[in-house]
Amino acid sequence: MSRPSFSAADRRARLAHRHLLLRPERVDSVSEVCNAMVGLHASDPVTVYLSAATRLNGPTVEQIEDALYAEHAVARHHAMRRTLWIVTPEVGRTAHASSTVALVGPMRRSLSKLLVDNRVTDDAKRWLDRAVAEMTDTIGDLGQATARQIGAALPHLRVPLRVPPDHPSGATIAAHTRVLTLMGFMGIAVRGRPNGTWVSGQYRWMLADDWLNRPVSPDEQSEAAAALLDRYLRRFGPASTTDIVWWTGWGKRVTAAAIETARAEPVGCGDQQLWVALDDSTINPDPGPWVTMLPGLDSTVMGWKQRDWYLDDEHVPKLFDRNGNAGPTVWADGKVVGTWAQTRSGEIVHELLEPITTQHQRLLADEAERLRSFLGDTRFTIRFPAPLSKQLATG
Repeated sequence: MSRPSFSAADRRARLAHRHLLLRPERVDSVSEVCNAMVGLHASDPVTVYLSAATRLNGPTVEQIEDALYAEHAVARHHAMRRTLWIVTPEVGRTAHASSTVALVGPMRRSLSKLLVDNRVTDDAKRWLDRAVAEMTDTIGDLGQATARQIGAALPHLRVPLRVPPDHPSGATIAAHTRVLTLMGFMGIAVRGRPNGTWVSGQYRWMLADDWLNRPVSPDEQSEAAAALLDRYLRRFGPASTTDIVWWTGWGKRVTAAAIETARAEPVGCGDQQLWVALDDSTINPDPGPWVTMLPGLDSTVMGWKQRDWYLDDEHVPKLFDRNGNAGPTVWADGKVVGTWAQTRSGEIVHELLEPITTQHQRLLADEAERLRSFLGDTRFTIRFPAPLSKQLATG
């Protein structure tokens, strides 16, 4: 039996429906948005709110804050590619077992070496074990705490670490802040409310058990990897093996095993072999003309390594920074056609890199007004600005 075949247009239609980018596809809860995208990128706090708002019916900042901090419906957790994500508890446990657990050992060894090289201790294992235990107890006693509060409560852990050691121009960090990061990867602590407004990136910390009601489970990686891959393919498939390796951060061996265990199915696209989830080769209907404005690092634009079917290569230097972080993007019918920015006065401005129809221009104006209404008086700065969006914001 011949394998199904997808055109680039088929992939763009599928993206529109499954990424909740069409008005009829919008949902009512942040957890639904997170599950639809597997997770939302959270390295920039603004991305979380704008990615969710794009896909919600009648979104408000308060609605998203409630999901994060009152309902505990979603939480921040480091997972695929060491990236910080917003995920539901179920996805968080799967992502932790499939991706995060493998990162803990190297992180711990790196921090141990830093402690020894900075002459903090000769027994880094014992020092770290005690530090994690003491900080866990402190966060538990306080309910939630900033890094500053934890350092004040445990001054003996607030020792300076120079990176690299003995280098006069090296950066200096407090040891307890590195331990906090390690505890996040271990699934012991999660980031809670920010210290400032919703655009702030400085957070209080809570115990993961308090947030997720039960511990993050380090299940067998192979089973969790297959489960995570199945989720990814049902939202981002068809995807190539290269896409999967890049999005997950796994090695090729783990990826190949996950494809087999998940029973992913091969499909064609031109001369490429791509993958879809089991029994999920349906081609979604053409949605007709549509436009959306996505924030920097949105999970859609960052969902694939091989992007030529929705992003022309010539646009990449204008829309991505040197480290591969996407800036804000304007989409028309499943292709990136430009960028946008918020000016100092709060105006939403855009620049197109490809021509669009009059109908698309009207849709774009509607989306810009929807975005402006959501932001209200809030002003924000993109944490990883791309060249063109940075120019627009300051121009």
